[in-house]
Amino acid sequence: MEGMTPSPGRRRVLLAAPRGYCAGVDRAVIAVEKALEQYGAPIYVRHEIVHNKYVVQTLEKKGAIFVEQTEEVPEGNIVMFSAHGVAPTVHEEAERGRLATIDATCPLVTKVHKEAIRYAKDDFDILLIGHEGHEEVIGTSGEAPDHIQLVDGPGDVAKVEVRDPSRVVWLSQTTLSVDETMETVGALKDKFPLLVSPPSDDICYATQNRQLAVKQMGAEAELVIVVGSRNSSNSKRLVEVAKLAGSREAYLVDFAAEIDEAWLEGVETVGVTSGASVPEILVEEVLEWLSQRGYEDVELVKAAEESITFSLPKELRRDLRAEAATLVAERTGRGAVTEA
Repeated sequence: MEGMTPSPGRRRVLLAAPRGYCAGVDRAVIAVEKALEQYGAPIYVRHEIVHNKYVVQTLEKKGAIFVEQTEEVPEGNIVMFSAHGVAPTVHEEAERGRLATIDATCPLVTKVHKEAIRYAKDDFDILLIGHEGHEEVIGTSGEAPDHIQLVDGPGDVAKVEVRDPSRVVWLSQTTLSVDETMETVGALKDKFPLLVSPPSDDICYATQNRQLAVKQMGAEAELVIVVGSRNSSNSKRLVEVAKLAGSREAYLVDFAAEIDEAWLEGVETVGVTSGASVPEILVEEVLEWLSQRGYEDVELVKAAEESITFSLPKELRRDLRAEAATLVAERTGRGAVTEA
């Protein structure tokens, strides 16, 4: 890349672009904020709305309450489903619990859910490439549990068994490493030559773009700092991609205060990026921290332009407090309470 050869002894930062919030995360965070403004606290959220410690703590201060299970939400309240998506059984739990719901699932995750439903209806065996226990994988698997089996990387391929090798399709978690996913797909195709690919790429455009920017800076930056939380799949993948691209070291931090000055020893060029659920303020704090230590020159490493936006969940256009009250009234046999 032009302009990326530093003069000897010059300390600089390569700043990835794009980085930080993707359209799905932006939509989900705004949805919580709008729900709090529109309906007042509390707004319950099942699981972290996105995988970022700072975002979750900020929303908690505004009145969001994060729960692990739908049953933890008192009846008559509003519960929001996170950007990672949920299985149909979770919607059923909310209905049984007399809860009004807001579905903040990222539209790109919803696309994978719809693919799973369609291929299951056509009686395909679905090989879902993803990480066991991740909320997105749990939600997608729940759409067609009798047809889906998880493939957690190339090492899982040997144990995969299907009913009919001519009716097999692969889908993937949206936040994976592109390279590792395609390695897994390659191994699956070796085993099942008639393996069908999804009609469009499942890996999120933002995940791919952030990985591409890190690949471009990796060979030049001796150290790459990825801002993101440890439970963020796409942030962890950026660390892996940086190392594979040639960076001597790469670390994941939530905040600038977590950076160890020892990491800078012998380092002239530091790469900085952030996961798709990270607000820009956290990146700015890292840049300030580096500037105070002599890394004042910042060069942008631009891999792609992003202009995608998603509309807010349609449920925010309804009176959900009234809906929740009606649900409770229906169970108790009382009429819904109306304001005078």
